[in-house]
Amino acid sequence: MNFFDVVWQNKEVFKLLFTGAVGLICFFIVLRTNRLFKLSSHQGIRYFRNAFFFYGLAFIMRYVLGQSHFISDTPTMYSSITTGVFEFFLIMAGFSLLYSLLWKKFEPEGGIHSSLFNLRFLIFYLLALTIVLLDYIWATYNFMFSIQIILFVFATAISYSNYQKSRNKVFLKLYFLVILLNLIAWITNFLVATLFEWHIGGVIGIYIINMVIFILFLYGVMNVTKKSKL
Repeated sequence: MNFFDVVWQNKEVFKLLFTGAVGLICFFIVLRTNRLFKLSSHQGIRYFRNAFFFYGLAFIMRYVLGQSHFISDTPTMYSSITTGVFEFFLIMAGFSLLYSLLWKKFEPEGGIHSSLFNLRFLIFYLLALTIVLLDYIWATYNFMFSIQIILFVFATAISYSNYQKSRNKVFLKLYFLVILLNLIAWITNFLVATLFEWHIGGVIGIYIINMVIFILFLYGVMNVTKKSKL
């Protein structure tokens, strides 16, 4: 029995561990970046924080709702709801990360009253719901994969440009690498789903890449917030 078989046979345990780890990482990132935002009032940090609020919700809600179908008389309905909720929050996290790099083009320097409830994010919410519905109607994940790949192509290009222009090379280099890893993860997701029909090795590989991404984001945030206290 190889490593992949062991993991797959105990997948519920590993799902719980993965969800707990991601939930904690997102909690610490939101907490740290919220403190940094209050100190600096930098709107990009505000939307970066929101991205990890959505990521945390996505993985926690997927696990909680995913367990509910075991005790339900309508497991198919619960499965569809779980997938829809997970997709919605993942897409919103992608929008938030990209917007954290673009906010200066659309907002005044002082920002706006609410970062979650405003006209631009209302459009994002509607787009996310539309993508979820399209995936549900066509019984696919391709609409989500497509929008995430597009979002992270732009985010990668912008973060690389920021890295080239800024003096704060260390954090922005890490930020660029993590965004690039996100792009690679979504392309891998798409390939595993469409070409390899969710092969066990591919799925486990995606989980590992995702965990590395969250750990690197946490590392970067901890470093930045630590320096801000000095």
